[in-house]
Parts: sequence; structure tokens; C-alpha cells
Amino acid sequence: MTDATDESLTPELCAKIAQARDLPGRPHTKRFANPATFAETLHRRAHERPDERYTVYYGDGNVRRERTYGEFYRRVRLAAKLMATTLGLMRGDRIATAFHNHDHSILIDFAAWHLGVTVVPMNMSEDDGRLGYVLEHSGAKALFVLNEYAERMRPLLDKAPNVRHALVCGNNYASGRYISYEREVSFMRLEPGELDEQPQGVKPDDEALIVYTSGTTGVPKGVVLTQYNLIADAHSIATWHGLQPGDRMMCVLPVHHVNGLEVTHVTPVFYGGSVVTNRKFQTSLFFKRIAEEKVKVVSVVPTLLQFLLDGAPKDVTKESVPTLSHIICGAGPLTVELAAKFEDRFGIPICHGYGLSETTCYSCFLPIPGKQSDAEHKAWMRDHGYPSIGVPVPANEMAIHDDHGQALPEGAKGEIVARGHNVMPGYANNRKANEGAFTHGWFRSGDEGFWKKGADGMPYFFISGRFKELIVRGGVKISPLEVDEAINSVVGVQAGMAVGFENKYYGEEVGAYIVKKAGAELTEQQVIDALKKKLASHAVPKVVLFGTNFPVTSTGKYQRNQLKPRFAQWKDTQFK
Repeated sequence: MTDATDESLTPELCAKIAQARDLPGRPHTKRFANPATFAETLHRRAHERPDERYTVYYGDGNVRRERTYGEFYRRVRLAAKLMATTLGLMRGDRIATAFHNHDHSILIDFAAWHLGVTVVPMNMSEDDGRLGYVLEHSGAKALFVLNEYAERMRPLLDKAPNVRHALVCGNNYASGRYISYEREVSFMRLEPGELDEQPQGVKPDDEALIVYTSGTTGVPKGVVLTQYNLIADAHSIATWHGLQPGDRMMCVLPVHHVNGLEVTHVTPVFYGGSVVTNRKFQTSLFFKRIAEEKVKVVSVVPTLLQFLLDGAPKDVTKESVPTLSHIICGAGPLTVELAAKFEDRFGIPICHGYGLSETTCYSCFLPIPGKQSDAEHKAWMRDHGYPSIGVPVPANEMAIHDDHGQALPEGAKGEIVARGHNVMPGYANNRKANEGAFTHGWFRSGDEGFWKKGADGMPYFFISGRFKELIVRGGVKISPLEVDEAINSVVGVQAGMAVGFENKYYGEEVGAYIVKKAGAELTEQQVIDALKKKLASHAVPKVVLFGTNFPVTSTGKYQRNQLKPRFAQWKDTQFK
């Protein structure tokens, strides 16, 4: 069992967490897949498919290299042997990793899981204060760092005495250098006969991953995920999307985040497929690479859909990428306007979904092409004010609850909650956060939403806002996503977002932050006049600001709350 729920947690809270990790009639111990550890799953795939490609990596300068399952697994076991013999790491220990998208990162992750060691991926776009906090709070015993980040990490190690070793990974798999010791360590110095042929003693409920949330305020929370969490969600993703042995996915999202790691690296191992990993997203190469590498499914965030609309070659159509079934999109608010424009232009269906790090990654998806008609798909994407986030995947169930943990009926807005086999065992060393997240025996998302029953009898869910982002004007709650939809439908708007800002008369007022389309001549008053025709008077923005870009996280999520300071000068203004 993991130590995510520390000894200070009450028996009552531990029972609620356990309840949130079960399904009715299917306790957490009745696994969706066997083997139920990722370590054992990788071992099995490598022996079943040793000569088939697992990973293709495009690095800096778009240099390409690939590894078969057999070759990749040999390197995983070499790295695991190094961890065990040279660094003294063992099952239950934790390591931190400081990488960008790189095949070294995947190698280190999988090697750690081979031993039952927990990986704490660090987001290198964060500031040093947050990185230092993660390094210390996680209790990591070792740090694996890509060479270009070595000097940046050196001073942070002084504040994290728990880190005993720091290993720099260079431009090949063969060697690394300790930051703190002037000596070389070679992965290749170990003879193949010395390698552990398969994982020893790794259990399904062993920790595998601690992902620190990237909130805009306060210290980040460490989401603990187990080996079986990875398998349960991978099972759901592969099953839902019809992925078969040999199918190829593509990763353009950061691998320090669960989307890039779970969807496009863990899931292919689960079903026996392969992945094309990109150092970074490149609009000009996105569709070209899908076509050349014969990719079936790729996972993106809404921001990338907008980049593709703005910058992809004009002649791209579904016929340009014949192997591409659909695009998974989640991890951020998708508007009806953006989804419709993308699907209409490229003819490529979007499989919209939703989930959080706390539910491993995805909790629900819309049906994929072929599972429902084009008309049904468009209706769920366009006809309800928000694109539907879909139907719960097999690993979990979802509901809409009120403040007292009671299920709400169809159409009523409340909090999106989930329970099931992909739900985390808790936040690391954070009793208060665990108490708030598992109050009623379900995981509470903090997101506002509702559901509607489909013709197939299934509940289709919608997200209408984030409770922490809801704008409360004079006691009236306004969903920023509803205002977003209206803003983005205004002619001349490339992308826009509603922002609640402090106001002494109403508590909060509504503002709008907009990036115009190239060449658009759009004024503040024109925007306000257009929105008066689309929104109730209390929801119409009182201030419109124009900019050139949005603050975003490393995964491409717009950071709404970071825009609030731009509206501070209107705090004392009384708007008519």
C-alpha cells in the first residue's frame, strides 16, 4: 500500500478514500487487467514483441531515432540495475526527474517502475521556488537531470538534503555524471547477464508516480498514482479508442504531465503498440509527421487546435492523414466555436474527453467515430452550449453532486465527482487536501458541470466551469465558460476569455481578454454590443482588454486567474 495517506489520517477518512477507489460490485482488488502492474506489463510486451518498434523520438533539430521493444527493455533493465546497485534505490523509494520531452525521460520512468520506485516528474517551466518545493516535499532520494538543466538544479539540491545522488543524463544512453561527485557512471558497464529478467516483488498498489499540480496560487499538491492506476486507466483508454497491437499514437504534450505520459506512452505498452514522441509541438510538422509515421491517434489540448487552425498548411484534409482515426482533446476548456471550426476545416473528428491527474488521466470520452453517427457527434459537440466531455470510461463512474454529496438529476448543475479504479489513493503528505477531496466518499473534482441522457441511455457529461473560477457578481454565479463561448463567437475574435475581477460594488465584475484575428478592426464597444445580444445583462463584460497572447501552463491550458491583475484598475469603478 502507498504512503500517500499518512498516519495522521483518521480511519474515517481512510475509509472514504477506499470507497472512492472502488466501483459498486467491483472492488479495487478486482482488477480490470492482468498483470495489474505496469512493470510486469512492460516485461510481457517486450518478450511478446521484441523486434517490433515501441518508440520513435524526434529530438532537437528533428533528429529521429527509434527503439524496438526488445532494445528499449534491455536499456530499461540496465538503467534499473544502475539505480539498484550504484544508487542503492529499492522498492518504495522515490526519484525526481528534470527533463523536457526526451526518450531518456521515458527510459528513466520505466526503469524506476521496473524496481517499484516512484517517479516525481518536474515541470522545468516552473520557477525555481516551486521546483525546490517539489524536490524537498516529495522526499526523493535521487535526481535524474538532463544535462542542459544540471547547473540550474545544482543550488536547489542544497535545500533538499533528502536527495542523496544526482545523475546527469547526456546525449546518449551510455553515460551520466554525478553533479556532486567527479566520476563517470556507465549504463553499459553492466553485463546483460547481471540484469533482472523481470520485476521482482512489485505490487499493483505500489506507488508509481507523484504528479505535482500546477495551480496558479499556493504550493502544489502531490497527486500519488499507483502501478495499477496506470494500468486501469490505460485499459480504459485503449478499449475506448479501439487501439490494437501495432497501432501507433503520437505525443506532442509534455511527458512530465499525466496526459503525455499515461495516454501516449503507458497506453501503447498496455495494448502492444508504439508511440512517436516529439521534443515539442510544431504546427508546420504536425500533420506531416502523422502521415509519415502512420499515426492512428494523437492527444492534444484546445490551445493546439487553435494553433493548427491558424498555422497548418492550407491543403491539409482528412485524406492527407489517412491513418488518423481521430484526435483526443482534453486537459483544458474546449469551446463549441473552436471545435466546430476545427472539424469543419480539416474533416478530422475530435474525441473530447475529461479527467484530472487525480483520476490518473481520463475519466470520460465521447464515442469515437463509428460508434455513433456524424450527426450525433456534432449534436453532442455543438448543441448544448458546451461540447460534451462524454461518457464515463470503464475504470470509473461519474456523477453530479450538490454541496452535501447528493446526486443531482439530469440538467442540474453541481460538482463533477468520480469514483473507481483510476482514482488516486490520495495527495502526498497533505491531510487537509485529502479531507477536502474525499468528503463524501467520491473524488471531488472542483469542476462545475451537468449531465444529459443520450438516446443510447448513457449519461453524457458537460463541464460548465471551475468552482474556483466562477464569477460571483452581486451574489449571482456566472460561468466563465458560458461567457467564453459568447466571446469566441464574435466576428474578429481569434481567442477570448472571461475574467472575473474584484469590484467594490458587486464583489466581482466580468471582464473579457481577447486576442484579435489578424487584420481585424475590433473595438471594446463593438465587443460589448455584440455580447449584449448573446448574454444576460449581468454576464456581459464591462471591460474588454486586447492582447497578443494568453498565459498558459506547460500543457497549454489557459491560466484565467493570471489575467485578473490586468483588470485591477477597475476595482473601484461602478458600472452602469
